Amino acid sequence: MVPMHADARGAAATAAAAGVLVASDLDRTLIYSNRALALDVPDRLAPRLLSVEVHDGKALSFMTEQAAALLVELAREAWLVPATTRTLAQYERINLPGPTPGWVPAYAVCSNGGQLLVDGVPDPDWRAEITARLAAASAPLAEIVRHLALCADPEWTHKRKTADDLFAYLVVERAELPDGWIDELTGWCAERGWTVSLQGRKVYAVPAPLSKSAALAEAVRRSGATTVLAAGDSLLDADLLLAADAGWRPGHGELADRGWTAPGVTALDEVGVAAGEEIVRRFLARVRGEAPAPAVSPAAF
Repeated sequence: MVPMHADARGAAATAAAAGVLVASDLDRTLIYSNRALALDVPDRLAPRLLSVEVHDGKALSFMTEQAAALLVELAREAWLVPATTRTLAQYERINLPGPTPGWVPAYAVCSNGGQLLVDGVPDPDWRAEITARLAAASAPLAEIVRHLALCADPEWTHKRKTADDLFAYLVVERAELPDGWIDELTGWCAERGWTVSLQGRKVYAVPAPLSKSAALAEAVRRSGATTVLAAGDSLLDADLLLAADAGWRPGHGELADRGWTAPGVTALDEVGVAAGEEIVRRFLARVRGEAPAPAVSPAAF
């Protein structure tokens, strides 16, 4: 395991003393692609953005500079646990701002719970545990992949992918999906212990036992946190929100489209990158036991 930098240990110790763990989805919750920014103000009033993901020399994902500054404070005062459906390779492209140079979260969840990273390194014990759970409760990945190959028309399917040998997804032309196709796929998968989620142009098929909340529970156990906060925008984040003492969802995304909410979960009005900033603001206020500060008007930038 890669040893933790001394300054990072100090940040982790401060978080441990606080006893609060903050678990957040990344894409369209904490960070935003160009397509998802939803900047509905004149260009001259748009907030300054910080790139937090680069791939093949191109900036792919962003936060507002204010959100980044708040995130640095949050990482000093709580355990900050990214919880993403991204694979390890996709997650490693992200460089979140932190309290020290080279900072990485003490814990992170990748592949929708299939990977638990400790100081940036996949934990083999957790991977063995989740592999056993999947074998006991879900149809094999190969069966799902075969079905997707048969039922997803090449006319509107751009890519078919598997992730970490754990789940499958399609990249589709969303506007061309046949009426009822998602519902039919959802029912077929449910009979085999799998769930389906439509996020943007991606259709995910994920084994039911493969959940962010399961990996979160392990991170909570190891960290000793006594309070858990969470945020997310998709159906794959619902279990994460339900596992937390308090949660937030943005005004966009799969959960918002369905009007989903639950006790302890706040549905925000903000959408796009502004929602990401508001989520970090709410996290930090809750960690500090304060009322959230008002959002800064774009005109102030």
